[in-house]
Amino acid sequence: MRYPLATLLFCVLAAPVLGADLEAACRVRSDYDITVSAGTVLFERSATPAQSIEMSRGNLKANGKPVALRVKDRDRISAFEATVRGLIPRVKALAQRAVEMSIAAIREEAASTSPISAADPQLNQRLDARARDLRMRIANSTTSKDWRGATLNRYTAEVLSDVLPLVGGDLARQAIEVTLRGDLAAARELTNRASGLRASLEARIRSRLEVLRPEVDKLCPALRRLDALESAVGTALPGGTRLDLLEVAGTGH
Repeated sequence: MRYPLATLLFCVLAAPVLGADLEAACRVRSDYDITVSAGTVLFERSATPAQSIEMSRGNLKANGKPVALRVKDRDRISAFEATVRGLIPRVKALAQRAVEMSIAAIREEAASTSPISAADPQLNQRLDARARDLRMRIANSTTSKDWRGATLNRYTAEVLSDVLPLVGGDLARQAIEVTLRGDLAAARELTNRASGLRASLEARIRSRLEVLRPEVDKLCPALRRLDALESAVGTALPGGTRLDLLEVAGTGH
């Protein structure tokens, strides 16, 4: 399975939106995780056949074995590594903005749906704590493994768990009150709002994150450069395969 490169490069809370944008706008995908340290950039694929590709200052290893590179290919590997390192702070900055905008959208949805809950200090304290935690995780992260699949879903679920019980509980309380007054139509409307709260929150977050799309588009040239660099590497890997960390639709690679 190939993953959107935005997810590969830590797009965190914005991954479902930014990942879709990158796939559509840049048409770039990868099935490798990436881990960046001071001296190396490591790509790992767990799907069969498993593979690791390590780049370090123009040197290349495949599954732990050094690959003898021509001079021009060493230059390409060095440029590839430098381009990846240049991308990471840009994507992290987008992720930080996405966190702030998503938290703001959650506050807006709470205020619109349940002003009493929105004014609850407990809700605001929880959201502030989640935002701080996510910002710190983004800043300190060195690997896309931190943001894959179940882990990313858990972060999202944790944020929603701070909001849904408080807002949903207030809506349920209001529904009981209007039911006791005999206003069954109003009670049904409140119950429907409570059941649709998660979808409503997600829609508001997505709407808020639309403003990031032009910034996502600006990542495309660097991503295409990565694909061009690896396509130009003529040295074969052990087993005769070619370097193939990225896939750009329409390029034949």
